[in-house]
Amino acid sequence: MRRLVWAWPALTVILCSCSLVPSASQPAASTPAPQASAGASTSAARSAKASTKDPAGSAAPASSRNPTALPTVPDAKGGGPGRFPPTGHGRLDGKVILVDPGHNGGNFAAASVINRLIWNGRESETCDTTGAETDAGYTEALFNWRVALYLTADLRAAGATVVLTRTSDTGVGPCVTKRAALGNEVHANAAVSIHADGGPPGGRGFAILEPVADGINNAIVGSSAILGADLRAAFAAGTGEPVSSYDGINGIQPRDDLGGINLSTVPKVFIECANMRNAADAALVTSPRWQVRVARAIAAGLTTFVLSRR
Repeated sequence: MRRLVWAWPALTVILCSCSLVPSASQPAASTPAPQASAGASTSAARSAKASTKDPAGSAAPASSRNPTALPTVPDAKGGGPGRFPPTGHGRLDGKVILVDPGHNGGNFAAASVINRLIWNGRESETCDTTGAETDAGYTEALFNWRVALYLTADLRAAGATVVLTRTSDTGVGPCVTKRAALGNEVHANAAVSIHADGGPPGGRGFAILEPVADGINNAIVGSSAILGADLRAAFAAGTGEPVSSYDGINGIQPRDDLGGINLSTVPKVFIECANMRNAADAALVTSPRWQVRVARAIAAGLTTFVLSRR
């Protein structure tokens, strides 16, 4: 999800008094980054035990019972955000998870909208971007969306309420300001932004992008580092993907240029699942079965983190 010279798009929070999240009815059944924080390494030992077992405890996660059948959610107006109640009971009963599939399929045809400037907490940037794509034209927006649907199915089956920042892959945006505001508004127990990178073709692997203290987010920097370590351990174990060979240290990259973590008041990280410009990673991101593994691994990392916060 590169912007300029291997830099990622930012998310920014705007808080408002009105609700941003419509509820869905219950369905039938370019700046060098700082070094990683001590909190991430402290939690690494515990996170290394993260399991890719279904968070609900069943033999097969909801997302992987039939990988060729993509889960669905009702479209909100204009494909905007939606709140989806649990479909089962399990280890995540009573938890709220914010899932943010980066970019959107309609962004390519809406330059006047996504190029509008917003404030990311430190500087101005555009409302959104088109995201990366493979050399064959498979878009990051589509990958993010499919993983988010599989992930949403798993989390809801485990008892969580899931808030999605978009409910289709044919819309535009929303602006990163609105995406980030959602997690704060719903007081999410954890928030994750799903992405895939557009890095150098010779590099591959995944990276967790974590917040750096900037005042507003001071209270969640430590917990976000723990979330990042839990996701890193679960993702490596569950997907077989190596940590990035070009971004961060051992799969962790602190970032101070992303509004979504600069202004977050809930534990939040970005995950760059792979490098779409790398041939080996491109073969993975276009595979439905690997997308299922990605979703299952993210669910496992989120579950480890959320249950540790009791």
